Amino acid sequence: MVLQGMLQLLRQEQDMEVVGHFTRSRELIDALSQPGMEVDIIIMDYTLSPGEIDGLNLIRGLRLRFPDIHLLIISASHTPATVALALRCGAKGFIGKDMCSSQLAVAVRRLVGGRGYLHPQMESNLQYNGVSIAQGQRNGLAKPTGVDMLVRTSELSFREREVLRCCLDGMSVTQIALKFERSVKTISTQKQAAFKKLGLRSDNELFKIRSQFEGD
Repeated sequence: MVLQGMLQLLRQEQDMEVVGHFTRSRELIDALSQPGMEVDIIIMDYTLSPGEIDGLNLIRGLRLRFPDIHLLIISASHTPATVALALRCGAKGFIGKDMCSSQLAVAVRRLVGGRGYLHPQMESNLQYNGVSIAQGQRNGLAKPTGVDMLVRTSELSFREREVLRCCLDGMSVTQIALKFERSVKTISTQKQAAFKKLGLRSDNELFKIRSQFEGD
């Protein structure tokens, strides 16, 4: 439904041409590799289908293989951590799926013009949560750690932050439950809620996003 909606929006714009749309990353890469294929922008979802590589690796791979093509990311999850990591991996712009109808064409034109694009609220959230390194340096602040970038999003509750920090320290759900004297079920629920807000699906993705922030 989101794909069809975007196609309809873009085809209404007289200065834009949709040259292809794909549901699998392999199909996209094959099409981009064809002789004569001219593309200015790729619009892609941050969270890919089961069985696909993760969105971060696709962003990085596309930037390496097709450096002249700008990447615009859309996602239902646009926490400061998610947005900052996508930009760091090579995305040029990021919009939420709930913003597509009003922001998609604006974002595409901005990227075609050689500039990046974030919804103003996203930009504000990045700076508020300390994810904007340049902003922090201007204010004389220390660069936030990878863990700080992950857990300091205002969308996480205090309990969810606690659980996430413990997960990043290598603790199991059972160990966290013992530490805070809560049930395993409660800790598991809080962990899954944090994962959902950060757009994560597994512990591996959690540790991967931390290592990307910290440059490991």
